Amino acid sequence: MAGFNSPQEVANALLGVCEMKSRLHFGRMACLGILAGVYIGFGAHLATTVGTGIGILGLKKLAMGAVFSVGLMLVVIAGAELFTGNCLLACGLTHGRIKLRGVFRNWSVVYITNLIGSIFLAWIIASQSGLLDGAVGGTALKIAYGKVASTQQGLSHNWAYFARAIGCNWLVCLAIYMALAAKSIVGKVWAIFFPIMAFVSSGFEHCIANMYFIPAGIYAKSFTKAVTASGLSHGQLNMINWGTMWSQNLISVTLGNILGGAIFVGVGYWYVFVKGNDN
Repeated sequence: MAGFNSPQEVANALLGVCEMKSRLHFGRMACLGILAGVYIGFGAHLATTVGTGIGILGLKKLAMGAVFSVGLMLVVIAGAELFTGNCLLACGLTHGRIKLRGVFRNWSVVYITNLIGSIFLAWIIASQSGLLDGAVGGTALKIAYGKVASTQQGLSHNWAYFARAIGCNWLVCLAIYMALAAKSIVGKVWAIFFPIMAFVSSGFEHCIANMYFIPAGIYAKSFTKAVTASGLSHGQLNMINWGTMWSQNLISVTLGNILGGAIFVGVGYWYVFVKGNDN
C-alpha cells in the first residue's frame, strides 16, 4: 500500500473538500477563518523574531521561511479556513460540484475573518505583550515598510506585487495539495515545509501574512525603541498606515494570490487529472 495518495487521487479527493468548504455553516466558517488568521500570524511573528539579528540576507530569508511554515502546518493539521488555500475551490467550481455563489460566500467570509484574526494577534503582540518594544519591533517596522514602500512608480509597483503574489499562492496551494497526498502527520509537515520555505525565502507576497506584518508595523510605530532599532525616517514611518496597507499591498497581492492558486493549481490539476476521467 502506497504511503501517499497519487496526484490523481488527490485531485479527485479535492472535489469533495471543495464541496464541504462551500457548505460550511457561517458561524463555523467564521470561527475557523479567525483561527487561520491567528495561525498565519503566529508564523509571521516567529519569522520576524528569528529574522532579527541575522545580518546575512540569504540566511535571514531562509531562516524566516523555515519557521514561517509553522503557520500553514497549524491551519492544515489543526484545522482552519485560510483564504489563500481556499483558492483551490476553483477546482470544484470548474467541475460543477459547487456553484459560484458558494465560492464567493466562502472567500468573502474567510477573507474578512482572516483579516480579523491577523489584526487581533498583531494587537495582542504589539499592544499587550511588549514583544515589539525593541529590536523585534524594529524588524517588524522594516518588514512593514518594505511591503508598502513604492520603489517604483504607479501601477508598476502594484504589478510587481501582483506578480510576486502569483508565485506565492502557486506554492502555498501546492503545499496544501501535497499535504492532502500525505497519509501521516509527519508527511504533511514535510509536504508543507518546503514550498512555504521556498515562497518566503524567494520574496513572494502572501495577503494573509501581510494582514499581520503590516498591522504589526503600524502598532510598533508607537514604541520609541522599535523606531530607533528600525532606522527608518519620519517620512518612511508615515508610509506605514492602514491606507497604504490596501493601496500599496493587499489589493494587488490578493488578486495575484487568487490567480496563482485558483488557476495555476486548482483549475490546472482539475484539467489534468479530473476532466480527463470524464472522457
